[in-house]
Amino acid sequence: MGNGNHNNLSISDILVVITIFARCLNYFNFIGPHFQAFSEARGAATAVLQLIDEERDTSINETDVWKEDSESIHNINGDIEFDNVSFFYPTRQETPVLRNLSLIARSGQTTALVGSSGCGKSTCLSMFLRYYEPTSGRITIDGQPITDYDVHQLRQNIAVVNQEPVLFGTTIYENIRFGKVNSTRAEIEEAAQEANAHHFIMQLPNKYETLVGERGMQLSGGEKQRIALARALVKRPTFLLMDEATSALDNVSEKLVQEALDRACKGRTTIVIAHRLTTIQNADQIYVLDNGSVIEQGTHETLMAKEGGKYKTMVKRQQMERIDDDQDDMISIQKATEDEEKSIFERSRSFSDSQLVDMHKEISKPLIHRFVLLRLLSMNSPEWITILIGCIACILNGAAQPLFAFLLAEIIHEFKYCSTSERRHHVLISSFLFLLLGIFLLILRFFQYTAFAIAGSKLIQRIRSKAFACLLRQEVAYFDRPENSSGAICVRLSSDASAVKDITGSRLGVICEATALSFFGILFGCLISWQLTLIVFGAVVIQCIVTSSWKPLIPASVTYGIFWSLDTWTLAFVYWRAVILIENNELTSDHIIMVFSFAVFSLQALKLIGLTSRRVAESVSAADTFFELFDRKPAIDNTSTEGKELIDFRGEIKFDRVKFIYPTRSTSIVLNKFQLNIKPGQRVALVGTSGCGKSTTIQLLERFYDVTSGRVLLDGVDIRLLNLHWVRSHFGLVSQEPILFDLTIAENIAYGLENVPMEDIIDAAKRANVHQFIDQLPQGYETIVGMKGSFLSGGEKQRIAIARVLLRRPKVLLLDEATSAMDSHNEQAKALDQAQTEDPTRTSLIIAHRLSTIRSCDLICVIDRGCIVESGTHTELTQRRGVYYKMLAHNNLS
Repeated sequence: MGNGNHNNLSISDILVVITIFARCLNYFNFIGPHFQAFSEARGAATAVLQLIDEERDTSINETDVWKEDSESIHNINGDIEFDNVSFFYPTRQETPVLRNLSLIARSGQTTALVGSSGCGKSTCLSMFLRYYEPTSGRITIDGQPITDYDVHQLRQNIAVVNQEPVLFGTTIYENIRFGKVNSTRAEIEEAAQEANAHHFIMQLPNKYETLVGERGMQLSGGEKQRIALARALVKRPTFLLMDEATSALDNVSEKLVQEALDRACKGRTTIVIAHRLTTIQNADQIYVLDNGSVIEQGTHETLMAKEGGKYKTMVKRQQMERIDDDQDDMISIQKATEDEEKSIFERSRSFSDSQLVDMHKEISKPLIHRFVLLRLLSMNSPEWITILIGCIACILNGAAQPLFAFLLAEIIHEFKYCSTSERRHHVLISSFLFLLLGIFLLILRFFQYTAFAIAGSKLIQRIRSKAFACLLRQEVAYFDRPENSSGAICVRLSSDASAVKDITGSRLGVICEATALSFFGILFGCLISWQLTLIVFGAVVIQCIVTSSWKPLIPASVTYGIFWSLDTWTLAFVYWRAVILIENNELTSDHIIMVFSFAVFSLQALKLIGLTSRRVAESVSAADTFFELFDRKPAIDNTSTEGKELIDFRGEIKFDRVKFIYPTRSTSIVLNKFQLNIKPGQRVALVGTSGCGKSTTIQLLERFYDVTSGRVLLDGVDIRLLNLHWVRSHFGLVSQEPILFDLTIAENIAYGLENVPMEDIIDAAKRANVHQFIDQLPQGYETIVGMKGSFLSGGEKQRIAIARVLLRRPKVLLLDEATSAMDSHNEQAKALDQAQTEDPTRTSLIIAHRLSTIRSCDLICVIDRGCIVESGTHTELTQRRGVYYKMLAHNNLS
């Protein structure tokens, strides 16, 4: 043994050991292609594991005092008390939001919080929900600190109705059921009835199974708010929190929602935040907040009796001048409800029918067979040298591995025929050749995996960049389709793009190597014995058939078993035929060993191809999806440089018999023969109930959509003939929900412009009445506003958005319910008045629910079911005592 003499070992024993060892090493090849996936997964998991391992905030005490009796929280009937609460946001430690705040919300009563934007109203709700913990002081329920309660159970007993309701892209039924997962159909319908939503839902073609679209975009503001209220009521909450729940609604929708809210408040401990003071006049207690503290408290009557008080001043600011002593008392909420329901019925928004139309188009679309791989290689052409290196490495790898068979046969021959003295010398030489072959394969593998990994990463980066650029080109209607929702697009850019890498990444290298190995193995085998090789080749064909016929469930198990057993059966046939050939002296045992080795290598390589082929097929499908996006020509190209530019744009706008139907709602006519002329410098307001088509006019002006028929003219020129970028550069839009980015205030104001002097930014902020607020912040204009402006109140966000518009000095100003989030002080102080009046030549189109904001407009148009039913000045319309007058009576403060 010690001298290396193994006379007790036969050739067959040695062959068995070598074969087992070779097959074991071969299976290690299956691990290789997955190393890259392991590396990527490890990198992706790092951030997740850091979040999991992050230490829990010890200040958030989650003692489960009610774990023994989980029902006790449902039976609580105590007061909510803020006891000397002070609070600083973690990202704004220098600015106190609440200063020794003390207030009590009595059990079963409605408590209202009012005050200017940024005074701390919404922060109170966030702290009661335990999104944050007080810096000092405490919050109690029935004398028990809320830190003693289980957070999950506490929140299960709180319902929140926000100013901007969040709906998900599913059915109305599912959106309501999110409030209580195990709720019954009867409970959901009962909650909808309490929220004044049941009747309008039943008017829809699919009723509760109607899809609301992403974020509820297929519904009007009033409809979304009532569904959100139904979702809150279905859980039968102990505490109800309402944060400006009706501010974004028109007067009709507000009445409907407010009536539902008033019913929901009965018997519940309710905290209401309101800017429209009409909605809280019946509150049991009203607290007036200023700079994070309570400065006044009492009922509406007691606060109105206080001369010079803050609350009375705010009410006076909101009160409209009496337009007539004898107002029309005949108007009833029932009539408003009937009008709205009729409008809903006539709109007939058959969302599911639209989906069926889209599906039919998708099915009937001719299948275009693209050369996906060639297009991908074309996109990867900048890395052609890298890919070439990888392919050469694959071919050499495939050609070099069959050399193992020759060396193995040579060693067996040496063991069998060489003398003892010669055997050691020849075996050492063969072993050295094995070592050189291993080093050679190591180098080839390094270049192979590195080259394809680099090329694949570059390709994915290029595909994602191009896909994102193509998405930015698409018209808004493209994103209305369910398959193009934000979630689907994110999946497409992340998962689908990564899947494409399987075609040109490391897996392509594995397939190339396995193909080359099979080719050279069969080629060498044919040179030695075509008969034995033919048996192996037959097995190859069968394996390909088995691989392509994999089906789900039981058939898959059978074919998968055949796939893995076929090589063993093949070798059995090879040995059987080899015995016959040896007996006929057509082959030697050395030849049999070589053919046997070739067969093993070829079959293992084909297994590898079979295992990766399904992933590659998925990659081809993902790549084809991207190429469809690349080849799509948008109806409105956001990056197009075509079209005319008007030299002296005066701001004249004309809607000429416009008819419009949303592409995803083909049965609903939104605008019908809509006719409107706006003269240069004129201030025009559009009013009407939710869903009448007001906001659609702005979307047509911004060319988010094109008209179905008719024309939209700018200075007499069809807007479709004008350069899109030029058109939008002359419009300034302030929408109901301002969009801010997670940047500084200065960067948000200057967003979209380059090299803007700080003096211009400050000047725009002053004109938007937001400079004083910004100047009081510790970091001033360098303050980060948070994701979507989460660190700011609604009014503060809105004024920053107005400053962003004013900085551009647009020729046409578009205001889509831009004051809904503002308190009375902000609204009357006049950020928007400044925007409308600073340039007498500026044309303004205003959409408003608060009729007090449009009294001074040159023209007021009342829209109903896509048509203008009344138009004139405020004085003219009130004298007619028509639709506008009735809306005004609803909107008037007592």
